[in-house]
Amino acid sequence: MSRIGKKPIDIPKGVTVSVADGVATVQGTKGALTLKLRPEVSVAVDGGKIAVSASGEERFSRAMRGTTRAHLANMIQGVTKGYEKKLDIAGVGYEANLEGGKTLVLKLGFNKPVRFAVPATVTVECPTLTAIVVKGMDIQQVGAVAASIRKLRKPEPYKGKGIKYSDEVIKRKAGKAFASGG
Repeated sequence: MSRIGKKPIDIPKGVTVSVADGVATVQGTKGALTLKLRPEVSVAVDGGKIAVSASGEERFSRAMRGTTRAHLANMIQGVTKGYEKKLDIAGVGYEANLEGGKTLVLKLGFNKPVRFAVPATVTVECPTLTAIVVKGMDIQQVGAVAASIRKLRKPEPYKGKGIKYSDEVIKRKAGKAFASGG
């Protein structure tokens, strides 16, 4: 059984946390994030620490305490440092460009370029033609946008062509073996 929910969260300088009407708000240098709290948990802000407690000792209440604590810790990191996911594109002629900061244009071997509308909650950069960086302060939004981009052309196991996370390892398959029948 994990006891991570019992640990208090330290509030760094420059971050303000407020709890009112079942909503926790975290404000920092990069912006503000809100979290609607479940009725099974209560959040208390004491000086430089946040304490999350469960209303009862039921299994679900304890699970929500740990989940709420993890969400609040992620929100604090998001408004201070932010999150980023890096994607790599592999394949002959496969490339990515950004048009106006709002539309990602991907050439992925289809007959037309694929256009992906970037949500306002994240920023997308293309440092090279074969690299995409998704940045934002909400870890869920960054992960969802990166997964949506990857889903446009998943890496295939024979040649490794497609879009993959930069730290992802693609298991390669051998393909058809040529056998000479004599």
